[in-house]
Amino acid sequence: MAFPAGFGWGASTAAYQVEGGWDADGKGPSVWDTFTHQGGERVFKNQTGDVACGSYTLWEEDLKCIKQLGLTHYRFSLSWSRLLPDGTTGFINQKAIQLDKVNCKIYCLWSLLDNFEWIQGYNSRFGLFHVDFEDPARPRVPYTSAKEYAKLIQNNGLEEHP
Repeated sequence: MAFPAGFGWGASTAAYQVEGGWDADGKGPSVWDTFTHQGGERVFKNQTGDVACGSYTLWEEDLKCIKQLGLTHYRFSLSWSRLLPDGTTGFINQKAIQLDKVNCKIYCLWSLLDNFEWIQGYNSRFGLFHVDFEDPARPRVPYTSAKEYAKLIQNNGLEEHP
């Protein structure tokens, strides 16, 4: 069965898992930054989201991945603590607005998916692209699932028959 004309194919991100740049450009600490920086046995191998997938600096690579998949929609997630560093609307990070062209008045995204993913036990291997966390360049390599998703999008949901 084909999807209707104009069907939107998409993907989404969750800020803490992909963003990185944890203290760049005036960003304040998030709850997760504070939690993971306390150390000890709280987090597997004392990992933090300080760099994560590095999307804050490698956004052009992410755009290439989006294009490679053939997506028509992408739900971008940016940390609230980047926009509101002290956790209130009393101070809006002007550097984020000027550099990132963020319009805080219409920025009303909430990363619900990350909560569902954490509850279900997903880890850093989940997703459409593998990110090599050992390589500072954080290269993106498509998983088989990404290739299959791209085929599905190209064929408008129709199965390919050999």
